[in-house]
Amino acid sequence: MNLVSSLPAGKLNHLQRKILFTLGYLAVYRVGVHIPIPGVDTVALAEFFDQQGGNLLGMFNMFSGGALERFSIFALGVMPYISASIISQLLTVVVPQLEALSKEGDAGRKKISQYTRYGTIVLAVIQGFMIANTLEGSNFLGRSLVISGGLGWKLNTTLSLTAGTAFVMWLGEQITQRGVGNGISLIIFAGIVAGLPGLIGSTYTQYTSAQLDLFRIVIIVFVVIAVVAGVVYVEQAARQIPVQYAKRQVGRRIYGGQNTHLPVRVNPAGVIPPIFASSMLQFPVTMGALYPESWMGDFLNSVFGPGEWLYNSVYVSLIIFFTFFYTSITFKSDDIAENLKKYGGFVPGIRPGGRTAEYINRVVTRLVLWGSIYLSAVCVLPVILTGKFSIQFFFGGTSLLIVVGVALDTFRQIESQRQSLRYDAFLKKNTIRSRGGRL
Repeated sequence: MNLVSSLPAGKLNHLQRKILFTLGYLAVYRVGVHIPIPGVDTVALAEFFDQQGGNLLGMFNMFSGGALERFSIFALGVMPYISASIISQLLTVVVPQLEALSKEGDAGRKKISQYTRYGTIVLAVIQGFMIANTLEGSNFLGRSLVISGGLGWKLNTTLSLTAGTAFVMWLGEQITQRGVGNGISLIIFAGIVAGLPGLIGSTYTQYTSAQLDLFRIVIIVFVVIAVVAGVVYVEQAARQIPVQYAKRQVGRRIYGGQNTHLPVRVNPAGVIPPIFASSMLQFPVTMGALYPESWMGDFLNSVFGPGEWLYNSVYVSLIIFFTFFYTSITFKSDDIAENLKKYGGFVPGIRPGGRTAEYINRVVTRLVLWGSIYLSAVCVLPVILTGKFSIQFFFGGTSLLIVVGVALDTFRQIESQRQSLRYDAFLKKNTIRSRGGRL
């Protein structure tokens, strides 16, 4: 990885080194996905996951880039880190000490990040042991998924999964600090995109074997294009709240008096609500998939199977709830109104202070309502539409939402850094000179 940074400065600019660094660390992650944990019948496990493509287990396997079906050291992926991050954000609102710590600047945020890492390790240990214990007592079509179990195998599996999660978390943080884009989001992005060739090949195989006709394939392509277009349109949409700054005189100079806008995104919560809602639904669907022949498995599969009305209703309700909840945590209208008042800014026709906070909160609430409906439609409608045509639509709306959202955010960051490089190059040419001919 240090080969990129050791190249001469004339060979690669700063942005190119960041891009190569990001690609290199993503390549390391993809290598780790193919390193299995000993003691598991990977063939039986792969056959089991082949039948789980349409449910939540298949979706989490896609998020991990196939690491779950291979039962590799990265099988848990970034889900423990995401869960720990959400828990830490919730505790920041509830616990006064953490709330005060979050307002201490970079030092406070680093301390909260450290607590998040500790929480990730704890969750990884718990989830790793539960997965090891569940796999040891499970079988698929009369074949045991674990070749040689026992307490030693459980401890080794738990340790391997925990170490893999810690390493993936470190990779994500390194990409965020030294690369381009959000590291955790890019790891999820890489896992989903890595499954695209296999899905395309599977669709072609079904077409050649007459399991899929041309009409159904056209429906799949149409749904994918419609979802991508809708995600791109809404993710770039924002409400521009007009803001004016009052004129103020400092000495002989007059400052302020300019007009600007406060952008509020239609979907300020991003892809967090669908991911967290999927995590909440993981337990009943997983239990139904692991015990398909029991009465509990029959009940859970019939009630919480993807495409069923109860599953879709609970999924939509959770997405709407977490969209409002996450936005209320991350978007502080009181702080925005206080900062505007401090620097002499105000919304035309709205009194500064509390009235401005109420107005911003009202605007955000309306936008979040439409944003939550948009997220629900993207995540659920493809399943409903393709279910009407008996199509097993593996690459669903949630995956497309994550892929398109992460790609847009990464391209925005790349473009921002390109503009910064152009500005630096412009200054180095000494083209800005004073009237006397000097800088």
